[in-house]
Amino acid sequence: MWFSRGYADRPRSDSARLTVLTPHLLRVEWSPSGRFEDRATQVVLERDLGPVDVRVTPVGEGVEVVTEGFEAVYTGGPFTASSLSLQVRGGVTNYHSVWRYGEPPRPERALGGTARTLDEVDGRCPLEPGLLSRDGYEVLDDSASLVRTGPAVTDLKPREPGTVDLYVFAHGLDFRGALRDFHALTGPVPLLPRYALGNWWSRYHPYSADEYLELLDRFEAERMPFSVAVLDMDWHVTDPDPRFGSGWTGYTWDRELFPDPAGFLTALHERGLRVTLNDHPADGVRAHEEAYPRMARALGVDPDTEVPLSFDVTDPTWLRAFFDSVAHPMEEEGVDFWWIDWQSGPYSRTPGLDPLWALNEVHFSELASTGRRPLIFSRYAGPGSHRTPLGFSGDTVISWASLRFQPEFTATAANIGYGWWSHDIGGHWGGVKDVELAVRWVQLGVWSPINRLHATASAFQGKEPWRFGPEAHALMGEALRLRHRLLPYLATMAERAGAEGVALAEPVYHRHPERDEAYAHRATYFFGADLLCAPVVEPGDPRTGLARVDLWLPPGTWWDLQTGRRYRAGETGRTLAAYRDLSGTVALARAGTVLPLTADPVSNGVDLPASLEVRVFPGADGEHVLVEDDDGPAQTRRVARTPLRWDEASRTLTIGPAEGDLEVLPARRTWSVRAAGLVGEPVLHVDVPVGEPLTVRLDGEEVPPTTLEDCFTILDAAQVEHHLKDEVWRVLTAPGTSPVSLLGQLTALDLDASLHGALVEVLTANG
Repeated sequence: MWFSRGYADRPRSDSARLTVLTPHLLRVEWSPSGRFEDRATQVVLERDLGPVDVRVTPVGEGVEVVTEGFEAVYTGGPFTASSLSLQVRGGVTNYHSVWRYGEPPRPERALGGTARTLDEVDGRCPLEPGLLSRDGYEVLDDSASLVRTGPAVTDLKPREPGTVDLYVFAHGLDFRGALRDFHALTGPVPLLPRYALGNWWSRYHPYSADEYLELLDRFEAERMPFSVAVLDMDWHVTDPDPRFGSGWTGYTWDRELFPDPAGFLTALHERGLRVTLNDHPADGVRAHEEAYPRMARALGVDPDTEVPLSFDVTDPTWLRAFFDSVAHPMEEEGVDFWWIDWQSGPYSRTPGLDPLWALNEVHFSELASTGRRPLIFSRYAGPGSHRTPLGFSGDTVISWASLRFQPEFTATAANIGYGWWSHDIGGHWGGVKDVELAVRWVQLGVWSPINRLHATASAFQGKEPWRFGPEAHALMGEALRLRHRLLPYLATMAERAGAEGVALAEPVYHRHPERDEAYAHRATYFFGADLLCAPVVEPGDPRTGLARVDLWLPPGTWWDLQTGRRYRAGETGRTLAAYRDLSGTVALARAGTVLPLTADPVSNGVDLPASLEVRVFPGADGEHVLVEDDDGPAQTRRVARTPLRWDEASRTLTIGPAEGDLEVLPARRTWSVRAAGLVGEPVLHVDVPVGEPLTVRLDGEEVPPTTLEDCFTILDAAQVEHHLKDEVWRVLTAPGTSPVSLLGQLTALDLDASLHGALVEVLTANG
């Protein structure tokens, strides 16, 4: 065998090669011919990750390799569990932290990755492997990945039969470190356009242009802002002459519904929305399409023959003709990006090449070539898919079981670096009309990477908020407005995702890997740098109207964004049972958070706001550097950064001055500053130049606890016996009762579990 410290030296030898890429990342190869592969693959782009301190000792016919992160031993010969092993050093070093070739981590310790689709999944589904395990190691198997022989997606060749190409991640419980190495190996997360972070409207429905625009105008009149307009497949001709095949694939506008496509797209853009069209590409381009003559001539086909231009993602000539004749002209007309709805299997004319992977790569690069910040909307195609965001998780079943799984599914995808999932918010098909479920799903959408309301082709399944009754109508509108107001925070977190490889929705165990509680509450996740979310995914109790959410609060102090309630979790964290009525979900800010929001009123689009509100959550120093740019391509991106710094000791917030390219910002801004837990109206500063600093002192007194008022509200809303309410109220208002005695007396009353739990939450909120 032979060993390589990196890619500076490459001696030739027999069939085995071990390469240390970082102190915690080992590449393991077997080549029957002894010809090893140094070119990039579909998954891996870069292996020269810098020098590493390594100690190498011969062991029989093999070698022992020691770094600060692992001890690997290979004794020679074919790879087996006995001949090749790796011991993780530090942190989790024990007999379970030994990787042996061919033996995966224990299933109960592996943390999983994601899945290609949630189609037909009603509840949980198996997940593909991720990069993280509580045993401290995981393996990325790149053996089946095709080799890149050039820059195009068609420049691919299969591996030598019998090739083994593994990457052993030996990071212990440093999960963020594992993901940093993964992104160094496979490429960074591209920066999303700002418009992708707002609200999306999507429905499988044969809209006409007038109907769609009237709907958007009603949304705006009701102050329900949207930034992306999705047109499902009925935008194109769906009933061609049968001799041309089905209407599943199509690239010609249905002129009965859209008599003036360019005018319709312009009208959407004038309303501040970007546009994506659904594309099922499997049937290629057929003779009934308007673009057929142009594409046929590009391929050397006589258009009069009406020969189908069959889909072939492996043919560079076909791809070039498709983009030049079909996709790019439609983009010039006003289509901003494509919804690539590939549902036709993993097979192509190149053995081992998944058409979905190729479609994602080529669409993303082609859109970048047009001079815009690229975005595609497509399904997950395996490790490395983070390079072509964002993900469509498929046709979601309408059920509580589906809703219950989505927070965990979304956060767990971060374990394979895939941070930009878009789900069918509200569900796609099946189920029954459930107003509570619909509201809870939209609330989840607020705290999801992408918030895309969606429904199937049914007259009864639209997700327009006014279809669900007055209360739900109001609550869904509030949720949509809140998502839009979060845009400044979300844009900064999108920047962080690209720069640091940290997903917007991040499992709690990424930051607290030593705590069992972090793994036990997988539907709880960090939402960006400072927020913690545990969306309501269970129906409420019929007697109290309250839904229960179980979560673990990491150490520190946490503020509820909605109620203003403060939870002290101390130095070790705290398990919490939270209860929320239909208006609330659990979204918390750690002490020291500085949260930028767009100010009301809100409207469609994502223009950089001239008015911003900053919410400060006291209890610790904090900072948020607001990142804003021109939404242009990465190569010519113009960006400005505005620091927002909170000093706890002096109770002051310093805003700015903005730095960078200030021309992308409004020349002057109105800043509104509000601190959680302090008495008084927000401090308002009008018309401040963005290039000058602003210091705001917040010296109001702390708001007195509203414990009794909150308890009264809970009791008043509960549909329980009045005599029981009176007894509870007597206990709560008795003078001189100690907290311990109070909790004991409530327990003795034998209350409904939901009512008892909600009262305990309020009474113990401060620790």
